Amino acid sequence: MWSGPRNISTAMMRSFENRPDTFVSDEPFYGYYLNNTDIDHPGKKEVLRSMECDWHKVVDYITGIIPEGASLWYQKHMAQHNLPGVDLSWIGQVTNCFLIRDPKEVILSYSKKYEVTRSELLGFSQQVELYRKITEEIGEDPVIIDARDVLHDPIDILQKFCEAVGIPFMDEMLSWPAGPRDTDGVWAKYWYSSVEASTCFQPYMQPTEELSSEQEAIYEECLVYYDTLHRKRIY
Repeated sequence: MWSGPRNISTAMMRSFENRPDTFVSDEPFYGYYLNNTDIDHPGKKEVLRSMECDWHKVVDYITGIIPEGASLWYQKHMAQHNLPGVDLSWIGQVTNCFLIRDPKEVILSYSKKYEVTRSELLGFSQQVELYRKITEEIGEDPVIIDARDVLHDPIDILQKFCEAVGIPFMDEMLSWPAGPRDTDGVWAKYWYSSVEASTCFQPYMQPTEELSSEQEAIYEECLVYYDTLHRKRIY
């Protein structure tokens, strides 16, 4: 699942992890991303120590045998982790899907954890680049879902999503036990407080905050990319 930050991506990972047939991985390229940028996310050194940071070794792992005898491997990926020049040929070996969210909501949420200084931090342009690569070079039409649609009607969207990717829907996807998971990255303590307290998808709430003038410029830049994918989503 190709997402960006603050996209209910961890809640989606919880949903799939609660299936009895699924193994999940939490942002396997995050170490590579932090190790090759000047981005100083909370706990950066701890993250780098905790995971593989070599791009090719990560690719070998995530395209290998599904761990723990599971039949489905849900991989939570951040599109912005695909830095310029990385080899993306491996994406032809997996089923690619996209999770998107209104950039205003992303900016407001992300900025509470880390300053949003440029659009590239949020993954919108990278999602569109990936989408075009998948459609034009691989010849597939990846499934796209929007976070707001999921929160408005989780049953409907998850059923449609599962049908579109060719897997059975399971009621277990609609709720999960609260708390942390062994499969969470070590960065969970900095980013996952809300999802750790949750037991299901929370009802959608319209944000009441407004963007600053600097954030508004970034929003307008991201909106073009978001709209490109939003028009193609299932709902």
